[in-house]
Amino acid sequence: QVQLVESGGGSVQPGGSLTLSCKAGEFILGSAAIGWFRQAPGKEREGVACKSNSDLSTYYLESVKGRFTISRDDANNTLHLRMTSLKPEDTAVYYCNAETLSDVYWGQGTQVTVSS
Repeated sequence: QVQLVESGGGSVQPGGSLTLSCKAGEFILGSAAIGWFRQAPGKEREGVACKSNSDLSTYYLESVKGRFTISRDDANNTLHLRMTSLKPEDTAVYYCNAETLSDVYWGQGTQVTVSS
């Protein structure tokens, strides 16, 4: 059963912006640690931005600090990744992630391409 459904990827020119969204299924996103990961061709998957449950701590990959913002919308059981000032090196498949006390969930992945 699909528990995380992503949307919002696409192609954008350098300097542009995109917002990725990830809608959770039956589990309650507000009680989970959440995160966004990405994987570029020929590279390992890396963590881009993460928040602990209850938002007590937030992590950003050094190369995206000041440009990306992770957030959760508890009312709509959705997490977002706002990406600004995009660079060609941000090109990758982006995956959302949520971890509860008992389970780990992954989205299906969405392609982000930054190119002129």
